[in-house]
Amino acid sequence: MKNYPTPHINAVPDDFAKTVLMPGDPLRAKFIAENFLTEPRLVNSVRGINGYTGTYKGVPVSVMASGMGMPSMAIYSYELFNFFGVENIIRIGSAGSINNDIKVRDIVIGMGACTNSNFASQYDLKGTFAPICSYNLLKTCTDTANELGFDVKVGNLYSSDTFYDDSLSAANWGKMGVLAVEMEAAALYMNAARSHKNALAICTISDHILTGEATTAKERQTSFTDMMKLALETAIKL
Repeated sequence: MKNYPTPHINAVPDDFAKTVLMPGDPLRAKFIAENFLTEPRLVNSVRGINGYTGTYKGVPVSVMASGMGMPSMAIYSYELFNFFGVENIIRIGSAGSINNDIKVRDIVIGMGACTNSNFASQYDLKGTFAPICSYNLLKTCTDTANELGFDVKVGNLYSSDTFYDDSLSAANWGKMGVLAVEMEAAALYMNAARSHKNALAICTISDHILTGEATTAKERQTSFTDMMKLALETAIKL
């Protein structure tokens, strides 16, 4: 029995390339499709989560939003991996720096993703699962960054279930060397592990938790082009 269309993606497997770029924001997905892809076509618009497939330098690439937070990322990445034949998902998101050495607009690549989420409890593991990216995607991406002359930072992300954190605990993760806080990578990495697929999170620092510096919503939507280019150049090598 076919598993598509799903309640969240009104498409068929052939609508997606083997590699999907996933920003959180549907408007960022639209911006990438319109400014970087050749002949992009809309393949999903359920709930306003726009997905497009086109080509980049002749190679098929898809881009689709994940929405905000781990539950939303978990739904879309699970369905893409398990129902639509996608092999690689590259998150291209924003993050808040919790490290004095990480500045606004720096690009951070998540080698691992710490989390305060209970997401892993579903696997009934008698311990603590450590969500990590796929090494091949990480190496391809860092090699590509070097080729492009981009100075990227590689390390741990902190995937939080809370944007407005009453305990203000994000800075404590910085004491453990965690680079930045975001809300999706851990769920993506766990879905990839369970599905035996590949995932990587590339984030641009949109704001700094320690200093209060921040970018605007419009800047986050359209100006993080180095991250977009890095993800696309990585995607065509996979």
